[in-house]
Amino acid sequence: MAKYLDPKADLTFKKVFGEYEDLTISFLNALLPLKEGKEIKSIKYLPTELVPDNPLRKNSIVDVHCTDQDGRQFIVEMQMIWSDEFKQRVLFNASKAYVKQLGKSKRYELLQPVYSLNLVNEVFEEKKDRFLYNYHIVCDEDTNMVIDGLHLTFVELPKFKPQTLADKKMMALWLRFLTEIDEQTVEAAPELLADAHIKQALDLVEQSAYTEVQLDAYDKFWDTVRYENAKVFDAERNREEGKIEKAIEIARNLKQMGMSVADIATATKLTNDEINKL
Repeated sequence: MAKYLDPKADLTFKKVFGEYEDLTISFLNALLPLKEGKEIKSIKYLPTELVPDNPLRKNSIVDVHCTDQDGRQFIVEMQMIWSDEFKQRVLFNASKAYVKQLGKSKRYELLQPVYSLNLVNEVFEEKKDRFLYNYHIVCDEDTNMVIDGLHLTFVELPKFKPQTLADKKMMALWLRFLTEIDEQTVEAAPELLADAHIKQALDLVEQSAYTEVQLDAYDKFWDTVRYENAKVFDAERNREEGKIEKAIEIARNLKQMGMSVADIATATKLTNDEINKL
């Protein structure tokens, strides 16, 4: 029997960060780019379904949605599979939360910032060494000029290495909790157990804390993730096969026109051998 469940799963992630305010406060303060003196001190959970004012518009479901003592809003999502549309979805959800603050009797200057924290269990920026990306609205000519309102943070969990965050202890500990703990974990690292908040989170993801019904839901979640991963893999493979077939068709036509093998290889990215066999 596994001692722990993976905290990245829908069931466990929402248990830890959607029900325990002190853990959510510690987590958000550790990972978000909050200025000194602007840390979160208290939160109140908000509905995770962002319902539009117009019933014809799109509803969105997020993992965690809360507000703090200053009225700032925080949206957290744990994303297992990356897609090109995910950044647009994040911007859509954050914008929706920002706009919904403004009732008919409120003034624009009363609007408070919205922070969106998005943890992704895939690498989506292959050419970048970093794993954490913070976005906000800045002036092109002077990035010190900022329009405060929307703050988007993305974390590539597979790229995280503890040694890269020696000066940010709590960020490192929370990311270690998300990346090191799963069904194969026999015993959590002493550094994780030594922190009260992380220890509490570890207790919450112990398998013994869940009912058989909940564990079935947990297993179905991972089945769905595996299924969706397979669909993405098949789609990418089909796209690549389509590109190759198109390149072969072009190469065959160019060869019939008398173009040299070397030029055809340059134009289609096929090898000389592949072209000679046509």
